[in-house]
Amino acid sequence: MPNLPTDVIISDILTRVPAKTAARSKGVCKEWHALLSMRDFEKAHCSRTLTPGNQRTLLIHDLSCHIQPMEFETADYGLQTIVPLPFQAEIRVVMILSHLDGLLCVCLQHTDKLVLWNPTTGAHTLLATPAGHGLYTDLTDTVGLYNGASNDYRVLHLSRRSDLLSAHVYSRQLGSWRKIAFGTNPEYQKCRFYWSPSTVCGDTLYFTVCECYVVGKNLVFEFDTNTEQVIEISFPPVPSSGIFQGILVDVRQSLHMVLWTGH
Repeated sequence: MPNLPTDVIISDILTRVPAKTAARSKGVCKEWHALLSMRDFEKAHCSRTLTPGNQRTLLIHDLSCHIQPMEFETADYGLQTIVPLPFQAEIRVVMILSHLDGLLCVCLQHTDKLVLWNPTTGAHTLLATPAGHGLYTDLTDTVGLYNGASNDYRVLHLSRRSDLLSAHVYSRQLGSWRKIAFGTNPEYQKCRFYWSPSTVCGDTLYFTVCECYVVGKNLVFEFDTNTEQVIEISFPPVPSSGIFQGILVDVRQSLHMVLWTGH
């Protein structure tokens, strides 16, 4: 064991231990801290732990919040673990907006404040600032959570006020917001268009945009998290002249759309 190579310890042993244990192992030495902080280690750790017997489901009810093991093939639940809220709020006002690697971006609806929250560890960060950043308005705003450069978890917040869209990115490492350009057709910034929460696939965030309540336009916006460029994508052909909507999902790093028509 004393002569066991570091790469073997990292890739074959620490990818199999619980996340808290792996995080504590960063304190062993600078080399371990660097290797365990890499995105490649996080992906390897997730691939080891996200087996059918290790899945966890976060369930939020009106009066309680808990995590349960779940067997997806049979839909059977295991014993639940109560999750206490680390922030001052009733569970009924907590709205989950986006998730990535077990990290949640939620809105506390009684204050409109955005929070990054890890239900497993209880760690959380309030994103609202005195300058007014990090405040979320339902139906007009949307968010996307992604992992940026240097393993920095970031939140993209798109807000529409008076039919004008503004975009800001929060950096978890820096603990601050910055404004970015988000070039879209001004027509889609009007509040009659509904913007979905983002779906992350690879290094890209995708948003579906649909014209509400009428047989209107539907499209997808692609946001490259590296270049911060925006591309408009057409919906697939729909064999109906009625109202239709689509939901995006990432399946093994491949983007799919579930699409339905009618009311």
